[in-house]
Amino acid sequence: MEDKAKVAQRGPYPVEVEAGKTYWWCRCGRSQSQPFCDGSHKGTAFSPVEYRAETAGKVFFCGCKASGRMPLCDGTHNKL
Repeated sequence: MEDKAKVAQRGPYPVEVEAGKTYWWCRCGRSQSQPFCDGSHKGTAFSPVEYRAETAGKVFFCGCKASGRMPLCDGTHNKL
């Protein structure tokens, strides 16, 4: 079982979200539907992270999978 997330990309994924909608962010880095979960974590220690948009607008989902503010980007990718 893998215990380290794969870096999907070294930068955030800008996404326009809808108020009240729930999004499932990929935590493992294996999803082909980045930044969202497609079930590729099966067989790993990872599970997706729920993000519920309170307001509509652009948010930046973490692509490196190492953010301290998961599922949102905090700039950690600049230190990798």
